[in-house]
Amino acid sequence: MKKFALGLLFLTAACASAPDTSNMSAEELYNLGYEQMQDTAWSKAAGTFEKLELEHPYSSWATKAKLMGAYAYYRDEKYDDAVIALDRFIHYHPGNKDAAYAYYMRGLCYYDQIVGSQKDQDNTAKSREAFNELIARFPDSEYAADAKAKMALINDHLAGQEMEVGRFYLNQKNYLSALNRFGVVVKDYQTTPQIEEALYRLVEIYSILGLNEDGTKAYQVLKHNYPDSIWCKRAEEVMAK
Repeated sequence: MKKFALGLLFLTAACASAPDTSNMSAEELYNLGYEQMQDTAWSKAAGTFEKLELEHPYSSWATKAKLMGAYAYYRDEKYDDAVIALDRFIHYHPGNKDAAYAYYMRGLCYYDQIVGSQKDQDNTAKSREAFNELIARFPDSEYAADAKAKMALINDHLAGQEMEVGRFYLNQKNYLSALNRFGVVVKDYQTTPQIEEALYRLVEIYSILGLNEDGTKAYQVLKHNYPDSIWCKRAEEVMAK
């Protein structure tokens, strides 16, 4: 997955070498956290940045530490802690030059937890919500561009879950519930690969329910847009009956 550089945040102030952090300044703590990140000691780095925030809350370093700590948690795959830190940064520093990055990272925390469409898609939905907010607030940022590219996978997974549930209802002969699920795919996920099967399922269910006019409309949409699809051929067979 693409990782955006944090070069603007990694300042070059001299770092204290002493392991005892009890009397460290905000600058020294920040640079210690940076060194720990360079060594991929993500958990230690996150702790150091949190210590900086607690002991020097009004320093400019504390603002940077919020975002750096969030990144450390993210790399340590402690996504909940990362989101909490990012929400804190966004809340207290909405106009900061790195706000777009914070919104992007929040979306990534959910995006990296996306699972197969057979499982719960709560993180997928949260990822879409977070990326949509990023795109709305910072439409011209490099992060928004990457978020838009990730939307294809997000929508594919959400559509896939609707299809899974729809097939379950169809197998249970709960036709109206199945119809609603496939209808969501047709309405909200038209650019995903699931659209072809979803249209076929509408034809199939309308035929079962005797709603021939509605079935014909769904078939015409399928045939017009995907004439060579296997689902179109199956729909033709249903219509022929």
